[in-house]
Amino acid sequence: MESTVDHVMMRVEDLEESLEWYQTHLGYEEKGRWEADTFTNVFLGPESVHESGALLELTYNHDDREYTMGDAWGHIAVRVPEDELQSSYDELLAGGVEDYRDPESCNNRYAFVKDPDGHEVEIVTRDHGAKWSLDHTMIRVEDADEALGYWSRKFEYGEVSRWESDTFANYFVEPAAAPDEAMSIELTYNYDGRSYTMGDAWGHLAVAVDDLDDAWETLMEREAPDYRDPESCDDRYAFTTDPDGHEVEIVTE
Repeated sequence: MESTVDHVMMRVEDLEESLEWYQTHLGYEEKGRWEADTFTNVFLGPESVHESGALLELTYNHDDREYTMGDAWGHIAVRVPEDELQSSYDELLAGGVEDYRDPESCNNRYAFVKDPDGHEVEIVTRDHGAKWSLDHTMIRVEDADEALGYWSRKFEYGEVSRWESDTFANYFVEPAAAPDEAMSIELTYNYDGRSYTMGDAWGHLAVAVDDLDDAWETLMEREAPDYRDPESCDDRYAFTTDPDGHEVEIVTE
């Protein structure tokens, strides 16, 4: 089954504040919007986002609810050029973003800031992709073998890199032949056997396929959880879940 990582969705409590933050600090522009009676979805990305690049979906529910962050979701990561980690972090602080984890505190390998809702945004250096484009989304898993097997068997994603330390491991998975500019999924496994809470501030990952019904049939044959089938979603999209309960949306390109 061929697919690409299409977007990552997270929920916000003040849509205009969140839009201003991403548009002002990361230079994102609105790529699409869906207005419903009870919620609004806005899709954002850099002006020069790659054709295989992923977008950020902000979901705003009109009932003014509040959200809990949980720790089963980790962060989104955005790219900057190889020699611009410190200058990019300084640029964000000069623009009013609060100091969270500067490059020096991260051994000058990456840095972190937070958006208005507390979502963590990692800054990583890459020699590809537009500045501030989405590089990966990190989710935490309780069984690394099971999580890797899920993405391999259900979606045919392969491991493209890993980082193993004394206390945790990070595994990056992508579709076969994904261009460098595509977004990858980072699976973080902590060795201490901890469990996680999902919260509701993060929503889902989405993968894009050519044919929704064919992709759903393949997922069912591969014993993916039948969470929200295409018919229940007006044949516009569908949802399954990974072994840790993270929602995975299936959309058409």
